[in-house]
Amino acid sequence: MAHDHHQHGHDHRGPEHGHAHDHADIDWADLAPLLEAQAELYTPLYRQAMAWLAREVTEPGLVVDVGSGPGVVSCLFADTFPGARVVAADGAAPLLDRARDRAARLGLADRFGTLAGDLPGVLGELDHPADLMWASQSLHHLGDQRAALAALAGHLAPGGTLAVLEGGLPARFLPRDLGIGRPGLQARMHAVEEDYFAEMRAALPGTVAETEDWAALLTAAGLKHTGTRSFLLDLPAPLTDEARAYVATSLSRLRDRIADGLDATDRATLDRLLDPADEAGVHRRQDVFVLLAHTVYTAVRPA
Repeated sequence: MAHDHHQHGHDHRGPEHGHAHDHADIDWADLAPLLEAQAELYTPLYRQAMAWLAREVTEPGLVVDVGSGPGVVSCLFADTFPGARVVAADGAAPLLDRARDRAARLGLADRFGTLAGDLPGVLGELDHPADLMWASQSLHHLGDQRAALAALAGHLAPGGTLAVLEGGLPARFLPRDLGIGRPGLQARMHAVEEDYFAEMRAALPGTVAETEDWAALLTAAGLKHTGTRSFLLDLPAPLTDEARAYVATSLSRLRDRIADGLDATDRATLDRLLDPADEAGVHRRQDVFVLLAHTVYTAVRPA
């Protein structure tokens, strides 16, 4: 569906990154501005991916964004493929309200639709099979990813393309040695995130352990794997105010999720980083950056 950093982060694999299923304890309307801010910040990366897809997919009639969140990426698809109808599908209706509003503001409403409901089942409401289907960090929120891929493949037109964004490299914001605390803080945070992600996967209904070989999984779904590319988001220091605010919010949400997995020294360092009055904090220091990579796998349904 969407991402919260870790979506549709917001660590790269946070539990709100994809909205493939309903999270009853999450207020999506409250979270929507953060999801939009992340997707807008990541737009250079998405545009790289779409330029690649545009060379692989010729004039699609229907593009479906599976786990669209508030529709930032869906609208980028509408811009990339001006002849296409775009459908944003997500389990969180408040985010789809934002998606429709965005499409209207951008003059895209006449070829923009939404589907609200659990994924992938809600895709059964599509009027036509998709020529291009995009699933960005939504599959890992479904218990049986292999079955989900098979379901997505079933909604592709013959010759249609499924593009899956999963994996890559987690976002880095901080230098290894911050001048406070122990060096390597963010690497240790990433390790805790991996454990958190594994626990999230294990708790999903109907979860199935799966080797994350996406090319093989796409092949098992009856598709022909056609390409794998990774795309970089590189926002060097000094950051814009918007990017700095994103880093601060992301680290704050991350602290709420994983603080118990850090030792007292690392928690204290993170608290200093999040203190707006601290010269060593991310609100003031000049060496904060954003660097990450997302990997996209493409596969085609045989004609």
